Amino acid sequence: MDAAALSNARLGRAVAFAWRVSVVSGLALLAVHFGFGAWGHAADRLFNAWIYDVVEALAALGVLTRAAVIREERWAWMSIGIALAATTGGDVLFDHVYGGNPPFPSYADVSYLSFYPACYVGIGLLLRSRISRFSASLWLDGVMAAAAAAAVSAAVLVSVVVNSTHGSRLVVLTNLAYPIGDTLLLAGVFLVFAVTRWRPGRAWSLLAVGLLVVALGDGTFLYQTASNTYAEGTLLDITWPTSLVLLAFAAWQAPERARSRALEQRSLLGTPIACGLVSVAVFVAGSASNAVHPVAVAFAALTILLILARTALMFRENRALLEQSQAEALTDALTGLANRRKLVADLESALEEAEAGAPRLLAIFDLNGFKRYNDTFGHPAGDALLARLAAKLEAAVAPDGIAYRMGGDEFCVLIPASDPLLARATNALSDNGESFSVTSSCGAVMIPREATTASEALRTADERLYRQKELLPANRGAAHEPLLRTLAEREPGLREHVAVVSSLACEVGLSLGFESSELEDLKLAAELHDVGKLAIPDSILQKPGPPDSSEWGFIHQHTLIGQRILTGAPALTSVGTIVRSTHERWDGSGYPDGLTGEEIPLSARIIAVCDAYSAITSDRPYRAASTLDQAQAELRRCSGSQFDPGLVEILCSILEQRASEATVIPLAG
Repeated sequence: MDAAALSNARLGRAVAFAWRVSVVSGLALLAVHFGFGAWGHAADRLFNAWIYDVVEALAALGVLTRAAVIREERWAWMSIGIALAATTGGDVLFDHVYGGNPPFPSYADVSYLSFYPACYVGIGLLLRSRISRFSASLWLDGVMAAAAAAAVSAAVLVSVVVNSTHGSRLVVLTNLAYPIGDTLLLAGVFLVFAVTRWRPGRAWSLLAVGLLVVALGDGTFLYQTASNTYAEGTLLDITWPTSLVLLAFAAWQAPERARSRALEQRSLLGTPIACGLVSVAVFVAGSASNAVHPVAVAFAALTILLILARTALMFRENRALLEQSQAEALTDALTGLANRRKLVADLESALEEAEAGAPRLLAIFDLNGFKRYNDTFGHPAGDALLARLAAKLEAAVAPDGIAYRMGGDEFCVLIPASDPLLARATNALSDNGESFSVTSSCGAVMIPREATTASEALRTADERLYRQKELLPANRGAAHEPLLRTLAEREPGLREHVAVVSSLACEVGLSLGFESSELEDLKLAAELHDVGKLAIPDSILQKPGPPDSSEWGFIHQHTLIGQRILTGAPALTSVGTIVRSTHERWDGSGYPDGLTGEEIPLSARIIAVCDAYSAITSDRPYRAASTLDQAQAELRRCSGSQFDPGLVEILCSILEQRASEATVIPLAG
């Protein structure tokens, strides 16, 4: 801020301070004179005609200055400033033109009455500027409070003025204009308080109190005049300059824009109950006495009608809120799909319909690759991908099926038992780009054939989903690679051995027509069939001679240990089952379960014969490696006792074909 601007700011603060001190001091002097008779009657002219008018003029000048120098809410405060200037002009006419004894009505009355329309316009502009985005029920509360206040004001003021007014029509109309104007002022005050939920803020509070003081001052003056009890020079006379000063102070408060609060945070009954009681009181007073004017009764009746309208609107809002809450409780916020709670409810209905002959398919999906996408591109991008996939899924199963988001990257569909619909849903939950690929795994269950309750259907579909995920190469590889590395570090030659066994086993499996999933299990089991040896001491594994009986006891446990190690990773459970049986013998003399013949899993039988061939053709501490012919002869010798005869011939055939093509696999040693 430069020096000139700083100087102007200081000057502005000094002027504002002097203005506040002047109007407050003037009010204090008026209060002392009117309330305690200070300085005697000789000073009446000074206080009544000069200090009084100067205080009002300063108040009007303050509001008009605010409108001139501050653009925000300029026209609202300009209107209120004009209202204050009109009141000040009326007093100047009264005191200095008419000498305190004007005719009735006079130009002073015109000036006084101009206060009301200018003030109404200003209040309306302020309401428009500061109070917005409120519900219809809140505005009804405001109008209701205004009508109730008008009923009370009319009951007190209008009847008194009407009963005491005599003369020409102009005189009657002028007399009535004051209580009607004050009635509308009170209505405006209560409207403001009601629509701000009785927390209007400092500016509105000062404005409302100022208008209330005007109305109370006018009402008291009219009542005392009608009953011939008014006396000039009392504390009642200070109400008008006080009200103008309050309005002026309100103009210089920082604007506070009121905001509506959530419906459930608002009092729904306070205003209607209070307004209803006021209306009932007016009706009771009207029935007990003829003093209550019909205008008051009309305002009371309007209040009752507004209460009825407010009640009807409240029920409608509550019903809409309940419906919205129910919809939100059953909807996923991110994707807009139905959520798990809705799925459970729909499953119950689907089970009932399925019993009547309309079977349904429940399928649960889990995204593959989504975590990597989320970690790479960030959570906002991940959320956007989920929303896009959700929209594709919903479109894929519409209109006969329903899509759900279970949470995280899990989705679900409930569809008619139709393969095309399931395929479309699976395809919908996939996306790819230059640096990412997202697919889905699925677990499905037919209801009611495979599940008769919602919990059973969800559990079965979930189990099938994760069984499929376990078959994913990425999941299985991540589980078995650390085990292979550990084995290789302990026994460096073991990796070459398992490579030979795995290669031969896969060739045998292919010749038997294994499917891809069976070949994957066979390959992993062949690579991990010796993982249980991690628990066997080196002194036994590397012993120069054959193991003794106690050492064989250790060795015979290694397949069970291997199974326990592998089942620790859910993705390798089926592989662990194969590894357990890799040392069973065709004649039942193997371990650990003594299985015979085809009781032994086929993959375990394949690994057994391939493992034996690799061991025969490898150097050991207690013997040298055998040749190919010697190995084949040994396998055939043990065919039907240790090995499956059919598998022995298949392996020998593969080995002979390799030899004839001069592409014999590398042998250890």
